[in-house]
Amino acid sequence: MTLGGLASLGIEVLNSESLKSGVSISGTIGLDLSRNIAANTAANLAANFAALAGINLTNTAPIALPSAILSGVAALCLAVQLPAIALLLSRLLRGPFRRKPLQPSAPDGALLGAVSVIIPTLNEAARLQPCLDGLSRQSYEVREVLVVDSHSEDGTRDLVKQAALQDPRFRLMTDDPLPIDWVGRPWALHNGFGRMAEESTWFLSLDADTQPQPGLVASLVQVAEAEGLDLITLSPQFILQYPGEIWLQPALLMTLVYRFGPAGEAGAAAERLMANGQCFLCRKSLLAALGGFSSARHSFCDDVTLVRNAAASGAKVGFLDGAKVLKVRMYEGAAETWKEWGRSLDLKDASSLGQTLGDLGFLAAVQGLPLLLTVLFASIPWNDSTPMIGGALALNGTLVLIRVALLWAIAPSYDLTKGQGKWLFWLSPLADPLAVLRIAISTFQRPTQWRGRVYRQ
Repeated sequence: MTLGGLASLGIEVLNSESLKSGVSISGTIGLDLSRNIAANTAANLAANFAALAGINLTNTAPIALPSAILSGVAALCLAVQLPAIALLLSRLLRGPFRRKPLQPSAPDGALLGAVSVIIPTLNEAARLQPCLDGLSRQSYEVREVLVVDSHSEDGTRDLVKQAALQDPRFRLMTDDPLPIDWVGRPWALHNGFGRMAEESTWFLSLDADTQPQPGLVASLVQVAEAEGLDLITLSPQFILQYPGEIWLQPALLMTLVYRFGPAGEAGAAAERLMANGQCFLCRKSLLAALGGFSSARHSFCDDVTLVRNAAASGAKVGFLDGAKVLKVRMYEGAAETWKEWGRSLDLKDASSLGQTLGDLGFLAAVQGLPLLLTVLFASIPWNDSTPMIGGALALNGTLVLIRVALLWAIAPSYDLTKGQGKWLFWLSPLADPLAVLRIAISTFQRPTQWRGRVYRQ
């Protein structure tokens, strides 16, 4: 995958004074089911937030449904959403106790030549150069950089050859023909693992669209050695440029935050671990014990699949905040983000059917529906309101407020210096229903094409 999937998640904002002024969530959620809370708190929240999107709730036609039906809908929402918000808060409130973001580190002579870097490529000429440049600035921890190319036809190979003329650590190789039962990315990484230097003790894979910052490799290996970690993946800082992606991408990212909590925390069960294969550091001995990437050969989210397999075998793994040492420019615009990133964020290839469907229902309850339900219940005339409707309005208004507050938490995960329409980031909660819809579509579809390759169902 690509975490959809994942970012510098400073969830500490949930305990900040700015959030407490809206609603106290550091302790028990105070849900007064009275009409006053419904009208004065959640309704005002819905009106103010909807105004950002040009929606005037004061002119919205009242919902013409019997009170009994509306109360039944509200009761159903409360029954489903109250347990869901409790689960959500149990994840988000772990943020203040997570590991702090990874910092760039100075070179360490004890790690001389410890790392082999593998980059899988297939027609990446438009995005590869910043990755090559960033790796050339890494210190002597890097023994070699193997670019495993899958017969690119766009000049990718020429870029690697040019880099090799300036830095002898770079080496171009071509992977073997893709077997019918493998996905292309894990196959390329598996080939690179098989050809890495015997002397290297660490395997580091980077995607072609990443932009390694100075000190990345040194900080990764030093933290792994100091903390006894066998495998580390990083959440990067995302570079966004175009208005549509600035609006949509944070909503897709939030589907991962809601399901798995912030990067940098520890203690999750193997089946609930999150990972990001854009930057994947693993002990060579562990990867050999796992059979390379063979256990993830069918997976379109091979990173999460392999990390969960490693953790289940007893390995100590970490998903850390890498926004200060790694940037990534993933997709060009909203359409490509929707198509390419959205189809792997369901993580069904690394999860059981029950877990996948449960996560989808959870996302609908806490991210996909709250804004819509807040507008719905706020549109009900005062005379038709009931305590049940007021409670559902207050609960969904609280979920919207949490989502808005999290914008400040995830802001460090983004580089918008070249962004067009940066203000759209702050309207990304309006894209939440679409983001959850994208996860739902992906849940029930398996990709047939990826990076120019066609796969059988």
